[in-house]
Amino acid sequence: MEQLLHYVWKHKIFPLKELKTTSGQVLEIIDTGLANSNAGPDFFNAKIKLDGVLWVGNVEIHTCSSDWNKHRHDADKAYDNVILHVATHIDADVCRSNGEPVPQLQLECPEHIRSNFEELSATDSYPPCYRIIPSLPSFTIHSWMSALQMERFQQKTVQLSERLSFCNNHWEDAFFMTLARNFGFGLNGDAFEIWAKHIPLRAVDKHRDNLFQIEAIFFGQAGILADKDGDEYYLKLKREYEYLAHKFSLTPMDISHWRFLRLRPNNFPHIRIAQLACLYHRSYHLLSQLMEKNSLKEIRDVLRGGTSEYWVNHYTFGGSSISRPKTLSDSSLDLLVINTVVTFLYAYGIHKGDERLCARATAFLEELKPENNYIIRMWKQCGLNVAHAGDSQALIQLKKEYCDKKKCLYCRIGYEYLKRK
Repeated sequence: MEQLLHYVWKHKIFPLKELKTTSGQVLEIIDTGLANSNAGPDFFNAKIKLDGVLWVGNVEIHTCSSDWNKHRHDADKAYDNVILHVATHIDADVCRSNGEPVPQLQLECPEHIRSNFEELSATDSYPPCYRIIPSLPSFTIHSWMSALQMERFQQKTVQLSERLSFCNNHWEDAFFMTLARNFGFGLNGDAFEIWAKHIPLRAVDKHRDNLFQIEAIFFGQAGILADKDGDEYYLKLKREYEYLAHKFSLTPMDISHWRFLRLRPNNFPHIRIAQLACLYHRSYHLLSQLMEKNSLKEIRDVLRGGTSEYWVNHYTFGGSSISRPKTLSDSSLDLLVINTVVTFLYAYGIHKGDERLCARATAFLEELKPENNYIIRMWKQCGLNVAHAGDSQALIQLKKEYCDKKKCLYCRIGYEYLKRK
């Protein structure tokens, strides 16, 4: 399996004997190079010595050496800088586009690594590496989780860049879109992002001092004011929306995007939209406000929000319920801080070259309690200690980007598992 051979090369798992090319040259591997995930040779900037002469260039790896010719590398100038071709089965000579031969190394995957990989692949339990987790050194776990936390920061920064591009690099607008998505709390995340893209924020800003008009635009653009009949408040909102929709040429989203099944009443889209409307009404330049806060308490106080009076005893339009303020719970607030505020602190710090913002983002994660979801509970059952939200974010990254994608060969826990004898 070619992936395993990549693993063996990357981690220098070579036979304990003098290495020679297939033509008899003495081979010394100084640096295996940088793995390439894009088109071109598999490893860049490797350093080797052939009969004592230093060579610097690229390395290509195949299961069979004849794959070089099957993939037409012999006619591709992008492979002319390959200084070594590595294969398990040498069944053909290979050359560059100018006809020069490429040195080859026959390299096999050790049996214990192959066996461990097959064991990982065949294990039904999740994660398949659960057997060794309790015995791993704390330093190994800690360093891997720190790296995963940075990976997650970087991944979210890329996602944020896409929203910024959509918002013409307007940070406040991108923040609103991200906040709205996270107000979906998983199930309605996609719907809330679609909804946010339908909100004409510059038009809303003209009515920012009027919560009723903000609600009219927010609910109208959600497609929730399409019914002809309803209670008095609903009909007033509907009339106001029709006026504003005509004024600003608004088109609502398709209501079919919203999901209502298996939701607790506090998570109904109506309540979340009402909370966002209230937050938008009373918090001008919300992102700027949050950037200036130095404590989690201050941030929670800004985001805690509320609703207009109607929603105190309603969960949807129509039938009333027990009177109860619809503020966000502490656990919901913490999720918004983790997935929205911390992300923007880090990304804006990178954008401005302000290390203090990046450090504050990390400090907030380490101050927050770890998330409590099925992913974190799974890792706890395996014996991993989850001390704070930074750890839980790292473990979410581990599951989604490594376990779910079967990338055990790229995981440090997978590395420890495979090297066992």
